[in-house]
Amino acid sequence: MKKILTPLLLALCVLGLGTPAQAGASKTKYPVVFAHGLGGFDDLLGYNYWGDDYGMFVGTTCKSAWTCNDDLDYNQQSFAAAVQPMQNSEARGLALANAIEGYMASVGATRVNLIGHSQGGLDARKAAKVLYQRKGYTVVSVLVSVSSPHRGSPVAKYILDLKPGVTNVIAALAEYYGNIVYGAGNDGYAAAKQLVYNDYSATDGITTGAKAFNLNNPIDARYASRYASLLTAQRGASVNPALYLVKKYFYDIDGNGYCVDDCDNDGAAGKGNGNADEDDDDGLVGINSQQMGFRLKYTNNAFVFDSVVDDKAIPYLADINNPSSLQMTSGSSVINQDHVDVVGVGPDTFDEPEFYAAIFQYISGFN
Repeated sequence: MKKILTPLLLALCVLGLGTPAQAGASKTKYPVVFAHGLGGFDDLLGYNYWGDDYGMFVGTTCKSAWTCNDDLDYNQQSFAAAVQPMQNSEARGLALANAIEGYMASVGATRVNLIGHSQGGLDARKAAKVLYQRKGYTVVSVLVSVSSPHRGSPVAKYILDLKPGVTNVIAALAEYYGNIVYGAGNDGYAAAKQLVYNDYSATDGITTGAKAFNLNNPIDARYASRYASLLTAQRGASVNPALYLVKKYFYDIDGNGYCVDDCDNDGAAGKGNGNADEDDDDGLVGINSQQMGFRLKYTNNAFVFDSVVDDKAIPYLADINNPSSLQMTSGSSVINQDHVDVVGVGPDTFDEPEFYAAIFQYISGFN
C-alpha cells in the first residue's frame, strides 16, 4: 500500500466509513537476519542492497531513525549480514553463520529468522545447518528465500562456458560493485560453479554445483523449523536494463519446463518448454529453480497492509533436488518483479519496505 493513503483510511475508519486497516507487521519473537546475494553487500548496480528506491534499509524501524520503515513494529530487531561478495555457498554460508553468532551475542538472542535473496537463500541453508551443529539445537526458526537459484541458473553456466570471457564478466561487475569483488576471499569462478546445477568440471578435483550443495545442506527440521520461498518472474522492457540486455543479446532463460536433473544441460534443473520468451524467469533465475519448502503468495493490497501466506495450491517441497512437475512449472503466486527489483534496484513502483514487512508479519505467525 502507498503511505499517502493511510491518513485518509484512518479518517474513514474513525468516521465508521471503513474497516480499520492493519497498521503493519507484528514484532517477531526472534530477530530477522538478511542474507544478500551474489555481488552484495553494500550496493547492487549502484543501489543500496535491501533498500527502497531512496536507499533506506528496509529493516530500519522508526525507533532508530527518522527515515524508517513505518510498517515495522517499533521494537523489531533485524540485521543485514555481510559475507564475501563472490564465493561459493559453502564458504559464504559459514561466514553467514559466524556473523549471525556475533549478532545473537550482541542482542542476547537464542534464535533467529533468516531472509535470503538469490544466492543468499542457499547461504542461509548452510548457515542454519552450521548453527545447529555448533549450538546443538534448532537456531533458525523461519527461513525464507527470495528469488533463489536452489536448482541452478542458466546464466551461471553461460558465463562459465565463455571460458576466458568470464574474466571480462567479473571485470564488468567490478564497474558496478567496485574493487571489493577482487578482495581477499572472493572467487568468481567458485561463485559461478556454485550456481550451476551439476558439477561443472569433472577434472578440477572438487564436486561443485547446486545439486551437490542441496544434498549436503538439505531441508531438515533440525536446521530450521520452517522453510519457505518467494518466486519472481518478469519480462519485457520493465525488467532492469542490465538484465534486459542479458536476455536480449546473450542468454534468454527457458525456465518453466520439467524433468529430473538438468535434462537440457543449460545449468539449471528441469528443461525448457520450448518457449523462452515468456514469463518464466526473473532475468537470472527460472521459476523451475526457485521453490524450496512452502511456496508463498505475496499480495499487494491497495488499501490495507500487504500479505504473505502459504500458497495452498502448491505442495510443500521437502527434497530440493526432486520437485514435482507442478512445483517446477506452475506460475502460481509468482511475483511480477525481476531479480533485482525486490532488493531495491529501481526506480519503480514496487514497495520494498512493505514487501519485507509483510514477510516479517508472516514470520511472526510462527515465533
